[in-house]
Amino acid sequence: MPYIYFDIVHALETHDTILRVSGGLPGIIDQGRLESIIDHMENDDYYPGFEDKLTHLVYSVNKGHCFQDGNKRTSIALGAFFLEVNGLDVLVSKFIIEMENISVDVADNRVDKELLFDIITSLLNEDDYSEELKLRLIEVLEVANESHGESNQEGDLI
Repeated sequence: MPYIYFDIVHALETHDTILRVSGGLPGIIDQGRLESIIDHMENDDYYPGFEDKLTHLVYSVNKGHCFQDGNKRTSIALGAFFLEVNGLDVLVSKFIIEMENISVDVADNRVDKELLFDIITSLLNEDDYSEELKLRLIEVLEVANESHGESNQEGDLI
């Protein structure tokens, strides 16, 4: 099935809208990097399936620091738009809610691209995360909390 994509103009307009609505520092740091992310997701050799393309988009915009501010919010909005234009609009609300929870963990290197792929695949294909995926997420977040010293005196996570 051929997918519907968007261009750099749409990505920039989306980012500008997000900043108008929710605030933040305007400005793009690296438009070429953003163009590369958008163009590269169309490459079926690297990203053969829809989940691959969506993961690349969300992860790369989140981590790519193309903008002064709003990279996480823009990654979620562009991912939601990609779902919508490809006929998966029934999943947009669920995607936005879950990605709001995950995007900070992606930005902070707690969720890598492989785990993000598994999360997105689950979001698109299952009603809830599998037990295995839930355990992986718990483990990742526990390790992150431990490394930040967020435990009580008995060593239990808060």
